[in-house]
Parts: sequence; C-alpha cells; structure tokens
Amino acid sequence: MQDNRFSCGSGIGKETVCIETNRILDSCRDRDCFENAKVFLTDFGKEIIEHTTAIRVKNACVAQTHISLDPVQFNRGFYTVNIRFYVKLTFESCIGNGRSQEFEGIAVLDKRVILYGGECNTSLFRSSGDFSDFCSQVELCCKEKNVPTAVVEVVDPIVLGVNILESAKDNCCCCCCAHDIPESVVSTMNGCLVDDGDERRYLAVSLGIFSIVRIIRPGQFLISASEYVIPDKECISPSNDDPCSVFNSMAFPISEFTCSSGSGHHHHDKAPGGKCGC
Repeated sequence: MQDNRFSCGSGIGKETVCIETNRILDSCRDRDCFENAKVFLTDFGKEIIEHTTAIRVKNACVAQTHISLDPVQFNRGFYTVNIRFYVKLTFESCIGNGRSQEFEGIAVLDKRVILYGGECNTSLFRSSGDFSDFCSQVELCCKEKNVPTAVVEVVDPIVLGVNILESAKDNCCCCCCAHDIPESVVSTMNGCLVDDGDERRYLAVSLGIFSIVRIIRPGQFLISASEYVIPDKECISPSNDDPCSVFNSMAFPISEFTCSSGSGHHHHDKAPGGKCGC
C-alpha cells in the first residue's frame, strides 16, 4: 500500500498566485472549570434524583455551541466572543436492590474571551453562480457585512464531580432556563426537559473544558504554487479473489500495541458508554 499515495507528478513549474482564504488574526487557548453547573433533566431524571444519592456520569460531550461577537467599545478592532456550550450528559444511578438506571441531562456553560479581529469598512457581494435557467432573472448579489468570524475548538468535557444539591432557589446561579435550550439539542433527549423553579433538589456537575478560540477574516494572499497536473499513478483496486494478499500487504500496526506513558502525551479516556449520541 506504500505506492498508493498522492503525487502531483514531476517537472511542474512554480509560479506566484493570488488566493482568497481565511486569515487567523488572533487566538487563545484556555482551560475552564465550571463548578456545580445545574443539569436540566426530564421528568424521568427528576424522579430518579428524588430517590437516590448514588450517581455517576458515564459520558459527556458538547452537543452544540452558540457563538456571537460583540465589538468592544473604545477599543477598536477588538471583539468579545460569547460562547455557550450545551453539554449532553449520560448518568447512571443506583435505584435499590442492586439495580441501576441510566438517564440523560443537559448542562449549559457560558464563556467569554476578548480577541483582536481587525477593522474593515467594506461590504461583501458574491454572485450566486446559478446558470441553470437561461431566461431566468438574474438574482441580486446579497450584501454581507465584512465582520470577523469566531471559531471554537473544544475537546469532550472532563467530569470533575457530580452532586445532588438542596434548595435550588438559594444556591443555583443558572444562566438560563430549560425553555432557552435549542430544540436541536432537546431533540437528542429521551423526553422533554422540565424546569421547575420550586424543586427541592437539583443535580449539579463540575466540568473541565479545554478550548481554543480564534478570530478569522477572509483575505487575499500571494503564494508560491505549482499547477495541478494529471497524476501519473493509476488507481489500485483491491483484489476480491485473494483477500490474504491484500492483508499481507498492510503495514503492521505497531502503534496500536504501544501504550503511551510518556509525559509529553496527554490523552483523555472516555467514560464507559462510548461515543455521544448527539
């Protein structure tokens, strides 16, 4: 399989070309600890926490995020990036007689950072590129405000703790209610979320999140490029008649049998339960 690699061919002349792509103007990395964030549950989940004290988190993933930008006053070119994480969690609880029961919940986490996004006073107009109908009326180019775009990269949250707390009215500093959670997130749950302000107990989790936030803008750049040519390599099809021959040509996966234990390797083992079903 070593020969089945991409190659542009040989003898290609290089030239300087102009391209349009996104440029990273500013970025930052962060680690955030969200302590005792309220978990929004369904009726089924609320009934469970009323009758148990033994709960653990089996899986946690960021189901969706909402990102917005606000210009910083008196500091031109800087923007506040408002990030809201919707974290879907799968819990397991002991319900007596050696039995366990799984249920789901949503935690909402807010984060803000300030980054430089530059200034631009132009407006963008782009053609639709639709030439399917010769006699159709030409569509007007839609105006786009030339503002930067925020991009957030995040790994699956690390569960630091889970607790059942009393008197939500006095202790919970909730950033939103169940009705504020997008339908696209709620639809992944087995039931509808409920938000009872008079609840006697509520479930809270402490989560750690590693993230990278960056602001990008479209730009034009001169680069040294080579013109693409038809590759010399022919496509290789696997032989269905001799599967052992295909298997014998594969490289031995040494890395799969090596446990990473060096200090330079950081990894996060997922909790039992596998991938998030968001």
